[in-house]
Amino acid sequence: MSRDFLPVTRKEMEERGISRPDFVYICGDAYVDHPSFGMAIITRLLEHYGYSVGIIPQPDWKDPRSISVFGEPRLAFLVSAGNMDSMVNHYTVSKKHRKEDAYSPGGKMGLRPDRAVVVYGNLIRRTYKKTPVIIGGIEASLRRLAHYDYWSDSLKRSVLLDSGADLISYGMGERSILAIASALNEGQSVDQIHHIPGTVYRSKEAPSGLVLPSYEEMCKDKRKYAESFRIQYENMEAFSGKVLIESYGTQGYVVQNPPSKPLTQEEMDEVYDLPYTRAWHPMYDKLGRIPAIEEIKFSITSNRGCFGGCNFCALAFHQGRIVQTRSHGSILKEAEAYIKEKDFKGYIHDVGGPTADFRHPSCEKQMKKGVCTNRQCLFPKPCKNLKADHEDYLELLRKLRSLPGIKKVFIRSGIRFDYVEADPDRHFLEELAKYHVSGQLRVAPEHVSDTVLHYMGKPEHAVYEQFRKDFEQANQKAGLKQYAVPYFMSSHPGCTLKDGVKLAEYVRDMGFMPEQVQDFYPTPSTMSTCMYYTGIDPRTGKSVYVPKDPHEKAMQRALIQYKNPANRELVKEALKKAGRGDLIGPDRKCLIKEGTISKNPDSTAKTASKLKKKKTIRNVHKKKGNRT
Repeated sequence: MSRDFLPVTRKEMEERGISRPDFVYICGDAYVDHPSFGMAIITRLLEHYGYSVGIIPQPDWKDPRSISVFGEPRLAFLVSAGNMDSMVNHYTVSKKHRKEDAYSPGGKMGLRPDRAVVVYGNLIRRTYKKTPVIIGGIEASLRRLAHYDYWSDSLKRSVLLDSGADLISYGMGERSILAIASALNEGQSVDQIHHIPGTVYRSKEAPSGLVLPSYEEMCKDKRKYAESFRIQYENMEAFSGKVLIESYGTQGYVVQNPPSKPLTQEEMDEVYDLPYTRAWHPMYDKLGRIPAIEEIKFSITSNRGCFGGCNFCALAFHQGRIVQTRSHGSILKEAEAYIKEKDFKGYIHDVGGPTADFRHPSCEKQMKKGVCTNRQCLFPKPCKNLKADHEDYLELLRKLRSLPGIKKVFIRSGIRFDYVEADPDRHFLEELAKYHVSGQLRVAPEHVSDTVLHYMGKPEHAVYEQFRKDFEQANQKAGLKQYAVPYFMSSHPGCTLKDGVKLAEYVRDMGFMPEQVQDFYPTPSTMSTCMYYTGIDPRTGKSVYVPKDPHEKAMQRALIQYKNPANRELVKEALKKAGRGDLIGPDRKCLIKEGTISKNPDSTAKTASKLKKKKTIRNVHKKKGNRT
């Protein structure tokens, strides 16, 4: 594999014979040249098409000189907060500071600012007043129009306005960034670049398109925001999406063009076959590892996009619902390169993407006509046009595990169990259990209440129960003892304390307490976040219960881990408030143990008689030399 990193200093740029770069890429992440990092993909792609790029990872945002390492770029500054939203990176759902930043050297926290895209954009503008600034990545993508901001509990403007940028390249930006680069290189002024799919721009006049409620209207009326979100949700499709226009009064309009079209398989191969070093830059060697690379270094991205449709997930807004895949040849080439690496131990940690077992669009028409506007592929039931087929994925996994030097190929990015159940062929589940799991398979039913699952966009609980049974049978057939470990979420819109108790009872009956529990985190531009902010389901316009009180949220979370002694009082309070005092007491079904089971003389005598008989039987077996 290549060990040639892109330049991070002026000296390195000049050693390449370049006095002025075409682009300067500023990012909140440390520089890791691996295709799991958006920074690596965009910079390598630009390099591949003949543009020079200098990278400034994690500049000191308190010092304007930190973004002047290369001087003014010929074409534009490119800005990204990194692989994660900077606010999610910094804060837990309870708004407490996290202790580690997995995308920084040594896991050190504090090397990027809150709301990084806004801070970096304004930092550039302080020195370079007219140089084009294009923002992208997950943070900019999900804040491209007015959005609810959980951390300030307010509706914020498009990040385009607050950052001082000229354009947003949203979604997976390969197509849009190359089109922007071409337009700038041809001498087109950035304030005239209004035609590129996958971009958002400012305009003094409203073009033709769908007019959303104005920012002022949405601030005054949450129902207007729910209406706006519904329109956005119905226009996330490259083939049928309309231009969306959002008014900001005297400041003009923010205009969103339809999304970029999904990449073909040949284009996906081109992106992932670029000469990545697949390592962090050597400048971090003395500062410590970059934790984020450890799990993904020997993982393989085989797809992108997801038609799963979970309402709490932002993938539909960012990667889109149309699944795009790499060819077997491209993936095998990457695996063969891993085998040659000195620190490769024979284990591929993952082969997947947002959903590992999606290897083609959900139905035949999607690559020509797009996904349905008002229908989901898997929810509430699998669509009759759904093509549930794992054969291509199985063939790929078989090829990978047959490579010399490969000991095990794991699947860790998650499978969609309702999609597995929709496939009449059982071979995938059988081979999954036999070859691609190591003791535990983590799956995400998220809840057991069908009411809550409806608001989550997840299948009914019975579907997960059937999958669990089928997975158990597959393990029995393989002669293995492996378990499906469910992942649960508390406090999602629509979830009451009674629903939380129902989930706790399910946990009790499972026989083990889940290690991972996630409070619902209202991140920008998800259906669930819209419900959280407005109390309205934007799909129907109907009201939905939202647990917002921190104490209630703490009770819901505690119920899932009711065995933890630290949660005892919270669980007890929750049970009383939910009218489930019957789960407090001495019975084995109780979640909170209190008191003792009363015994009458007759029952005590019967118990003593049974114990005496058992003791006699044990003595007989011992005399015969048998084990009891």
